[in-house]
Amino acid sequence: MSAKTSRLALNLTLVAAVLAAGTIWALRSLRQVAIVEPVISSEAIDAKPGTVTVDEQFAMELKSEQGGRVLADGYALREGDQVKPGQVLLQLDPTDIKLALERDQAIYDTTNEHYKADHSNELKLESDEAALESHRRENQLGAFPTADLQAEERAVESQRQSVAILKIDERKILSEMEYTLKTERLQLERMTVRSPPFDMVVKTVNVHPGDLIGAQASIATLITQEKRVVGKISDEDFADIKVGQAASVFFVPYNDYLFKGRVSQILPTTDPLTQRHLIYLDVDIPDEKLVPGINGEVSVTVDQHRAKAVVPRRAVFSVDGDAVYVVKDGRVELRKVTKGFVWTTGIEITQGLEPGERVIVESLEDFHAGQTVAVEEHPSDAVTPNK
Repeated sequence: MSAKTSRLALNLTLVAAVLAAGTIWALRSLRQVAIVEPVISSEAIDAKPGTVTVDEQFAMELKSEQGGRVLADGYALREGDQVKPGQVLLQLDPTDIKLALERDQAIYDTTNEHYKADHSNELKLESDEAALESHRRENQLGAFPTADLQAEERAVESQRQSVAILKIDERKILSEMEYTLKTERLQLERMTVRSPPFDMVVKTVNVHPGDLIGAQASIATLITQEKRVVGKISDEDFADIKVGQAASVFFVPYNDYLFKGRVSQILPTTDPLTQRHLIYLDVDIPDEKLVPGINGEVSVTVDQHRAKAVVPRRAVFSVDGDAVYVVKDGRVELRKVTKGFVWTTGIEITQGLEPGERVIVESLEDFHAGQTVAVEEHPSDAVTPNK
């Protein structure tokens, strides 16, 4: 073979080698990347799952005891605002009640002054009593007939009763007028709507300046600043729940962040919609994050022990029973497993896995048994401490 032929053969061999290496690199680069985590030995937690919602401690519908036109002055209702005890929230136009109060007050004052000034009946009674006493002395001397004296005594007694009854009637009239004045003053006071005697937050507003409202109209809904975390537990899990048990709570708005908590109260009632049992939870979370209406999940720890094999909860799926995808020597293997304790982030595997094996934890629908994959390994997060 000539030197030229040898060089050509060598060049062809190098090109073939480069092409083969490129093909291998390309094939490898086209492999699906599997995110895996190792099977670990760890504490397994028997946690009973449930849902949670955040509610206000209680809500109050604020109503107007009087009807009237809502004034712009004194109006202090805005959704989300905090209101202090006794704070003025709304003022109704008091003009009509003020006019009625002024009129009735003037009538009362005039009537009262008239009663105080009019002593004609008492003076006449005093005069008749003096004449009766004179006639008694004359009767003792035989100068005034007994029959006439007795008639006069009856007449004076009748006059005394009339004066007493008249005084009672006057007091009754004044009392009724005073009651009317008190009622009108109360109505005037109720034209100013104030907040309840504790701190609250305005949730909804139903009336605005210029509105004409009737008595008992709904003005706004107020909620307490104190919130409560309500857990809902199914029948099959409720029997194991006890006050004081630790809990992990996840709220949807805060992604995968887990908050520590504990069962603070078990209610004797169930949710009317779901028929799940209700519990209250104390959760270690900043108060401003507890927004009424947010929801999430809870896991209440009722037992725990040391487990030989633990995997992340998201690694286990169902296909004719429970299974995981194990990656071994770059190939995916479908492995049947038996579960033990289950909690928020992890699952105990009692059969089917050994510590150190690697399981796929993300995008499980993209894999199948026998598939060749590239591996990206992460530390296990099956047992994540509460944050």
